[in-house]
Amino acid sequence: MEPLGGLECLGSVTSTNDVLRERARAGAPEWTALIAEVQTAGRGREGRSWRSPPGDLFLSILLRPVLGPEALLALPLLAGVAVAEASASFGASARLKWPNDVMVGERKLGGVLVEAASSGGRVDFVVVGIGLNLVAEAGEIATELRTFTTSLSAETGRSVAALDAARAVLARMSLWYDRLAREGPASVLGAWRSVSVPWWGERVEVISSGTRVEGMAHGIDESGALLLLKDDGVTLRVLSGDARALRRVSG
Repeated sequence: MEPLGGLECLGSVTSTNDVLRERARAGAPEWTALIAEVQTAGRGREGRSWRSPPGDLFLSILLRPVLGPEALLALPLLAGVAVAEASASFGASARLKWPNDVMVGERKLGGVLVEAASSGGRVDFVVVGIGLNLVAEAGEIATELRTFTTSLSAETGRSVAALDAARAVLARMSLWYDRLAREGPASVLGAWRSVSVPWWGERVEVISSGTRVEGMAHGIDESGALLLLKDDGVTLRVLSGDARALRRVSG
């Protein structure tokens, strides 16, 4: 059963996050959820474009959280856990790369984009945007993309409909959102760590606030920030909202 609010299927939209943000301002209830057949202006973090070919999952979920600051910071990680678990239910061994990538091995299966609107010092609503690759593309572009991306069909040999994938993600989101409200962020952070990519103790670089920083990845703290041990011995906390990319450093 879908959470209260309902799941609506749209045709072609600029992005499901854009549409749902407007619905939220007009008073749409919590757990209103939209999927679209096509996005003409899908985007990831910092406004970067997100390829949106027909057949993949483009899902946005409206939340109106009454949560403390630490719990709010856990929402992007919570969404990642929900997507990873939903992907696993279809047979894909998904892991999470901080801050928002869903991976299988070294290839990207999906991503999460969380956008909040606030006024008067409080959060009015949060839109959780999720992109998940369901189908393997064909053609010249696809050959190049397969170096960096993958899909549920490529990983499992199964054909998964967008509606089924959306319902699986919503079910896991609802479960973890309830746990977050009852137990606080510790359970979400523990679940995220259990399915994160095994990069801890390895040398990485992260682009944060436009600056490239290298160091040893030491995990995430209780607020979900990346802990990076720099060469000068200082541990740097990198907030997910400031980070653009994270990758391993070879050599």
